[in-house]
This record gives sequence, C-alpha cells and structure tokens, in this order.
Amino acid sequence: MKHNIKITAILIIMFLITQLIGIFIIHTYNNGLILPYGMEPPEQVKQDSSILSILFAFAIAISLFFILTKLKAETFIRLWFFIVTVIALGLSITAFIFILLKNTSILQAFFSYMALVFAIPLTYIKIFKRNILVHNFTELLIYPGIAAVFVPIINMSGIIILLLLISVYDIWAVWHTGFMQKMAKYQIENLKFFTGFFIPYATKNQRLKIKQIKDKYVGKGEKFLNNKLNKSKIKISLAILGGGDVIFPIITAGVFFKTYHSIYSAVIISLFATIALLFLFILAKKKKFYPAMPFLTIGLYLGMIFNFLLIHFKII
Repeated sequence: MKHNIKITAILIIMFLITQLIGIFIIHTYNNGLILPYGMEPPEQVKQDSSILSILFAFAIAISLFFILTKLKAETFIRLWFFIVTVIALGLSITAFIFILLKNTSILQAFFSYMALVFAIPLTYIKIFKRNILVHNFTELLIYPGIAAVFVPIINMSGIIILLLLISVYDIWAVWHTGFMQKMAKYQIENLKFFTGFFIPYATKNQRLKIKQIKDKYVGKGEKFLNNKLNKSKIKISLAILGGGDVIFPIITAGVFFKTYHSIYSAVIISLFATIALLFLFILAKKKKFYPAMPFLTIGLYLGMIFNFLLIHFKII
C-alpha cells in the first residue's frame, strides 16, 4: 500500500464526496439553473455533443502551462489559476445557493454574484496563503464546478472515447516521460500549491525525529523551533491525487445522469470509480508513481456495463 490506512481512507473519502457533490451540482444545473459567468454553452454545441472541445481545451491548457513554466512566469500562472478557481468555486457555490434560496424572490442571476463573495476569499487563501485545510476544502468544490461546464457538451460515445484517450496520455505522461511528476513538483516547489488533493503526513520515524527536536529545544519559542525543524531536513511524506483523476469520473457520472435522467446511474458510476481508486492505492508501492486514469477508466467502464445491464433489465 502506497500510504497508510488512515491517509488512504481520507483520500478515498474526499474523492467520493467530490463525486457526490459533482452529481448534485450537475443535477442542479440540469433542473432550471443556468451556468453563470458566460459558461453556458450555445444550444448548437449541446446538440453536437463532441469531445473535440474538451480535447482542445485540455491540449491548450497543458501546452500553455508548459510554456509558462519554461518562461518561469509563476506570477502569471498564479493569476491564471486564481481566475479559474474563482469561476469553478463560483459555479459550485451558485448551485448550493440556488437550492437554498430558489423559493425566494431573488433573481437567479444574483446567486452567482453572491457565490463570488465566498469564492474570491477562499481562492485567495488557497493560492496565496497556502492553508492546507482551505486547499482541500476548495478541491471538493472546484472539480464539480468545472465538470458542470463540460457535461452538457459531451455524449455517451464521446465520454467512452475520451476516457480511453486520457488514460493513454496519463500512461505516457507518468511512466514514459515523467511529465506529470515534473508538473506536480513544479507546482509544489515553485507555485506553492497543487491542483488536486494534497495531504502532507509524517511516518512513525519522521514523527519520532520531530519529537526529539521539540524535546531538545523545548521553551525556545515557535520561531526558533521551526527554524531547527527546517534545518533538520526531515522529509515529510505527501499523499496527492491529481485534479484530472477527480474530474473525469464526475464528467462520466454527469453524462450518465444527463442521458438516463437517473441519479442511481450516476452514483453507480461514482462508486465504481471509487472502488477502482481504492484498488490502485492498495496495489501501489511506496515511492513509486502511478497513472490513476487507466485504473479509474477500467472502473468506469465496468460501472457503465453494470449500468447498461440494470437499464436493459429495467431495474433502474
């Protein structure tokens, strides 16, 4: 197992919660709420339902990020991520406000402005203040918001092909080029944030070394102690899960919900994805990197098959 049981459980629970929030957000936008901030796709785009727009957006984002890292444009990257995060959080928070206040006389358009009151300060803390609790809390809402934009423009055949292509890319980027590891390292060391779940933790030996330093310099003050801990170069373990590994299962669940108008179908997809991720964490070895999307895609395909059987026999 790559991480201990406690950390693995936390990652799995956060992943599942994000999936369920994603289904709720997508359900809300499919039932009377219009995507704000100009994110609502034209009706013609919805009818065409092509994966080309997603692949194009994905390729542009990766290419732009790569170019900016080469130019060492950290400030620009932070501003870029700030804007994207504010919009994504705004989309998710708008859905929650809509559910809470939909029976009031407040115009729907006002919900999105109310959402920014929460989204902007949370994003500021996440990007510039680097609070671990705020970081992971916002991650629960960011990917459902992004998924809500893409679900209307992709159909069933499109998501099946998209998952396969993304899995192939993930294998190439992790096992063949190491691009994903380099990108994660750049985010953590240079940008001081990470696009995904991020949990630093100490092993038993690391906790023992930290305790020894604290006991040795007890009463010296927090600043002095932190300085000694930094100089000790004790390497804290990191448990991370990339944002792409979270968002594509949400999109898949959303496509099933949109196609069959069934919460049950969407939840089944999310549960199979969660089981696949758990299987990866159990199988994975320490200090090794693994592409999560191939495992998730297998789980999602199995979830699709299970769904098709239930639909065929009219169980759901």
